[in-house]
Amino acid sequence: MTQSGPVMERTHEWERGRSAIDVGAVSADAWVEVAERDVRETLRGQIARLERESSAIVADAFPHISPADRPDPRELRDEVVAGPRLLTFAELERVRDRLAGHTQDLRRLAAERVEHERRAHERLEAMKLEPGRYKFARLPVRDLGEGGCGVWEVRPRLGLIGMLSGWWQVKLSSGCP
Repeated sequence: MTQSGPVMERTHEWERGRSAIDVGAVSADAWVEVAERDVRETLRGQIARLERESSAIVADAFPHISPADRPDPRELRDEVVAGPRLLTFAELERVRDRLAGHTQDLRRLAAERVEHERRAHERLEAMKLEPGRYKFARLPVRDLGEGGCGVWEVRPRLGLIGMLSGWWQVKLSSGCP
């Protein structure tokens, strides 16, 4: 084996269950190749984790956060190149950074949606406790995070007579045409 550089004189314990190897017989160029491979593997792992996290956020918050809100992976790269190729470290880092920013935006959207649903639940509880204060108020079940097309509505009991007498009730309508 030819050596094209200074020889590393130490033993390195590899991660993920690899056994210890003696790098004393490995050239610096071979060591750099192993280090580059590990860096690429780390960056690809980070990108995969961010993609899984952003996919999970979209899946959990669907239909309030649309899959169309996710970026096209081709948009994460600076230039479009015909055919497959190996991304450089800088390109991998840019993809990771843009994906991290987008995942942060999705987290913010999901947190806003959770807060919106919490306020809607509080409003429904208030409507149930004091229906007279919320005359003709409507609250779609979609705002509560539930599926379907129903609507919680404060209506007078017994129509016009109930309205004049102050008899209000909260009813769930099917809401579907």
